[in-house]
Amino acid sequence: MLTLQDCIDMSDLSEEEILAIAQHEHLPELVALELGNYLVHTSSGEKRIRRMICDDLEEARAKGDQSRVALLRMVLKHYVEHHAGTT
Repeated sequence: MLTLQDCIDMSDLSEEEILAIAQHEHLPELVALELGNYLVHTSSGEKRIRRMICDDLEEARAKGDQSRVALLRMVLKHYVEHHAGTT
């Protein structure tokens, strides 16, 4: 039986990227993992994930949640570095 961590490890996304998708789409983590793993394999999907992370970042800024802003900046940096089709 696979655990959630096993599924994360097999995906092409980090746990933080999956959590950003979950927050943006209001989905449980496992469903966000499935969606993200599907999207990350297409150039339009990679751009969509990048936009989700950016949207979450903008929302955190608007709320003044500086710790979330810092986290999402790191998530975005990592995502762009590892997914060439997002630029």
